[in-house]
Amino acid sequence: MWKSVVYKEWIKTRWFVILYAVLGLSFIAYPFLNVQRDFKFSDANNYWYTIMFMGVSYFGSLKFVPVLGALAISVAQYFPETVSKRIKLTFHLPINENRVLLMMMLYGSICLVTCYIIQLAVFLGLSCIYFPSDIVMPAMTSVTPWFLAGFAAYYLAALIVLEPVWKYRMAYLLVTGTFVPLFFQSASTGAYEPVNLALAFLVIIISISLLFSGYRFRKGEM
Repeated sequence: MWKSVVYKEWIKTRWFVILYAVLGLSFIAYPFLNVQRDFKFSDANNYWYTIMFMGVSYFGSLKFVPVLGALAISVAQYFPETVSKRIKLTFHLPINENRVLLMMMLYGSICLVTCYIIQLAVFLGLSCIYFPSDIVMPAMTSVTPWFLAGFAAYYLAALIVLEPVWKYRMAYLLVTGTFVPLFFQSASTGAYEPVNLALAFLVIIISISLLFSGYRFRKGEM
């Protein structure tokens, strides 16, 4: 049954996943073109100094890349289920409805994990080429909340898209508008280190939120 669910989800999302994987790597690599240019026109030590002591960030353009990819995949995966209430066909499979939803979420999560691991590996590799570990590790700490925000956006977008009751949908939008910005607060490089674990825990908690919308869909609420 898992293979059937994966195949169905892959048919819906394959082009979005592939496109995001390619574009995501392009956006990850783009800041390093500027870094390379700055290295040509400025001494490396001076450039490192501006990053370490003057708060200059070389990776700021990556801020919304994880969230945008997650939103695209989430909408591609769950919006087709709302057309003519197709999700009800999924609920008629010989398997528990909640388990089906969790399998769908697991599929989307695996897609995001795969894309994010590749992006972070490229970011880390390119960073190590140009910068010492004293710059690279705080940079990794600073981009971590942005990738966690991607997971949060995926789960909350799925909750909103699949929600059949408009008053709940608007409430979820308000919650999303309050919760997701927590991952994008302005801070110095590496400042998110004390809260990254707590943010990850919150993301894990909301990962099962889709079950609430699924419950109302099964009950036929509108």
